[in-house]
Amino acid sequence: MTIQPQHTNEVTPQAAPEPTNGPARERANELIVGLVSISDRASTGAYADQGIPALQDWLGAALASPWRAETRLIADDQATISQTLIDLVDVVGCDLVLTTGGTGPARRDVTPEATLAVGTKAMPGFGEQMRQISLNFVPTAILSRQVAVIRESAAHAALILNLPGQPKSIRETLEGLRDAAGQVSVGGIFAAVPYCVDLIGGPYIETHEAVVKAFRPKSAIRTQPGEHVKR
Repeated sequence: MTIQPQHTNEVTPQAAPEPTNGPARERANELIVGLVSISDRASTGAYADQGIPALQDWLGAALASPWRAETRLIADDQATISQTLIDLVDVVGCDLVLTTGGTGPARRDVTPEATLAVGTKAMPGFGEQMRQISLNFVPTAILSRQVAVIRESAAHAALILNLPGQPKSIRETLEGLRDAAGQVSVGGIFAAVPYCVDLIGGPYIETHEAVVKAFRPKSAIRTQPGEHVKR
């Protein structure tokens, strides 16, 4: 059952045609990531988008396994956001979709509602941890409304995460916070992403531990492609 958005009077997006054999990967074990920047002004060219470049830079530094990105720059419109997410998961075949922007309390901020409208499972821990990280810097972190969902079809599933709009906040929520000695003091949300993608049938994601260390149970860690550590 689809998770119901808060604004039930919004236009319901149309389901996209589903790929019959899953996503077409250019390389074995390739992660396909959808990057969506949501901004009325940036989408009309009023100013340069900073969200997608920040996400591309961070993923380029963090990911050790093959990946490619599909990017979209769109306006703060609930139906448009929902349809973009559907297309990226159901047609393009993205395993992971990261959105940036539109998660505050302003009247045009509708990214969470658009995301919940296309999800089949809510993943509330991601949003809770993002707010916990941001509260280390500003008390207004409690105003952020980022959500996460899984979208499932017969052939494919993907994790969709809402992220903050500012590049600094994007990095902090994905990577976590470090103490003066360089040790992680507050875990970032991306540490849990690889195992989540494992569980929904996606590719095996490896990371550069100097940026973020992926956490998996010992039994889920692969020593060779396609293998797992024995208990």
